[in-house]
Amino acid sequence: MNVKRHLHLVSGSVILAWLVLAGAAPAAPGPDPVNKPALSSRTAPIIHVNGSDFRDLNRNGRLDRYEDWRLPAKDRAVDLVSRMTLAEKAGLMVIPVIGANAPFGQPATGYDMTGVHDFVSVKHASAFSVMTTMSVGDLAASANALQEETERTRLGIPALIATDPRHGYQKTTGASVGTGGFSQWPDFTGFGAIGDPALVARYGEIVRRDYRAVGFTLALSPQADLATEPRWARINGTFGEDPKVVAPLVAAYISGVQGGANGVTASGVASIVKHWVGYGAAKNGLDSHNYYGRFSGLKEKDLAAHLKPFQAAFDVHVSGVMPAYSIFADLTVNSRKVEPVGAGFSNVLVRDLLRGTYKFGGVVLSDWAITADCSDLCRNGYPKGQRPGVESISTAWGVETLSRPKRFARTILAGVDQIGGEPDPSPITQAVEQGLILIQRIDEAVTRILVQRFELGLFENPFVDVAAAKRLVGTAADRAAGRRAQAQSFVRLQESSRISLIPGRTRLYVSGIDPNAARAAGFTVVPRIDDADVSLVRIAAPYQSLHPGYFFGGIQHEGSLAFPAESEDLTKVRAAAAKKPTIVDVYLDRPAILAPFKALGVTLFASFGASDEAFLDVLTGREQALGKLPFELPVSMAAVEAQDPGSIADSINPLYPLHYRDSKP
Repeated sequence: MNVKRHLHLVSGSVILAWLVLAGAAPAAPGPDPVNKPALSSRTAPIIHVNGSDFRDLNRNGRLDRYEDWRLPAKDRAVDLVSRMTLAEKAGLMVIPVIGANAPFGQPATGYDMTGVHDFVSVKHASAFSVMTTMSVGDLAASANALQEETERTRLGIPALIATDPRHGYQKTTGASVGTGGFSQWPDFTGFGAIGDPALVARYGEIVRRDYRAVGFTLALSPQADLATEPRWARINGTFGEDPKVVAPLVAAYISGVQGGANGVTASGVASIVKHWVGYGAAKNGLDSHNYYGRFSGLKEKDLAAHLKPFQAAFDVHVSGVMPAYSIFADLTVNSRKVEPVGAGFSNVLVRDLLRGTYKFGGVVLSDWAITADCSDLCRNGYPKGQRPGVESISTAWGVETLSRPKRFARTILAGVDQIGGEPDPSPITQAVEQGLILIQRIDEAVTRILVQRFELGLFENPFVDVAAAKRLVGTAADRAAGRRAQAQSFVRLQESSRISLIPGRTRLYVSGIDPNAARAAGFTVVPRIDDADVSLVRIAAPYQSLHPGYFFGGIQHEGSLAFPAESEDLTKVRAAAAKKPTIVDVYLDRPAILAPFKALGVTLFASFGASDEAFLDVLTGREQALGKLPFELPVSMAAVEAQDPGSIADSINPLYPLHYRDSKP
């Protein structure tokens, strides 16, 4: 191993650790601050020093530097690193996914604590990824159970609990989680349609309050990706296509979630901005969760645009960054060709661009499963008729043939500190023992991880109040605000002068809408279209099932954006429009080719995650549709296929251009 090559990875925090070990400790803390932190403990004793209370996490009867809340987070982290074994450090560098205490598909009331105990006591893990939907009270109680488990360890390092977004409209495995008891808001594209940073900041504050109430302290959001390839399956997790709109919304969300624009606070949630960088430029629109979609089409000419939202995140001191899965085979950065490996393994993208050019000093967290083995099922999918299983999941693109220790070493030396979705930290210890990684690089990573946890205040107050969580989360006011944001996010694409809706008088024929919602809005719902004054239809953007043999390919929306001529939705709208004035709403989890609907002369809306009630609020005038298209809607699939996947709004003669909305009253 070239030692000189890797010595530059040693941070100031690690040098400080060497000073501590040598006896040259930093200066003692000053006087106690007026606002002392609240402490909560279950098994760790409370000790009293100079009139203040501290948690004795290692139970040695004295106040150690990492237990002293008066010290800066970095000083405390350095002290704690100096007390840790290699196995404990390795355990801190992985975030395993924990399961529920119920079989798949059954309601859960807690976590699999047998599995948690193994992760904590044997593997020394203390950060966990949670994908389970539970009630608010059960989430809070489960978080406390996790904290009790980690509190009993040798050093009492508190648990960090991570989650994908939970307040959005659509639930997609690996990208978002069902709302459960949380208030429901539009997808991120809906916020992009509204384009109001103040609204996004308020939304971020609600996310922060709700997450902390139930024990979540790491938000795997926002996506700062630009939706430049319209066929990509993850567009509804972005703020859209235009970096001038996306960048301020990214900054606003992070500020709301973290508790301010100067970094994460003790009452905040650490935000992970993703995916570094250009994930939205998916080649042929195929997502890099899948082996067949592992390549990005991003080119150097478009890189600057895709970097702008990340710069906005850095400006508000985002806590962490997640690299993309993709291989950026067509990209050159600062005259260096990006290696043919996933971004999490790329020296050019992470070590040189993120750490070097952008000077990012926070936690770099890999996306999930980049160190997992990629089997034949991972590469080629399951045989026809077989349901893909989680055992086939891996995203180790470009390093599939490396041994596990070498795979870990590759990503850590590239600049990644923490491995997402990884249940086994032992390859990290093996990599150090085999001389693949210097211990100084491990200490640097662990120091960053611990600084984040100290900044979150978890070493003082890791437990939550279950009763307060039930009271604070999903309030009527929050639900009303979410419904209003859903309504405001609608984009009116085309207005028909033939339509007049009057609650109490208009008779509706509805399709794709709950009739009870229409009745609650004051309309009479009739079973036959011939008896209606107006027909109201809600449909969704089309997709194809191109890769059913792959775990993610089988659930993601892929393929053509055009409605087939024999499409049930298109047939339905044609039949309705031939008989009655018709209003159509199309849910756009990704763009759709709406030319056939425009030609029918219907009133046409686009939505980005909104309830029937929110749609009826718009139609009755209770709320105003304020949205503008967050991405362009192409005129044809030929125009889509001619696009450059990384370029902004570059299709030929789009049916509806970027930022479009019908200006007619």
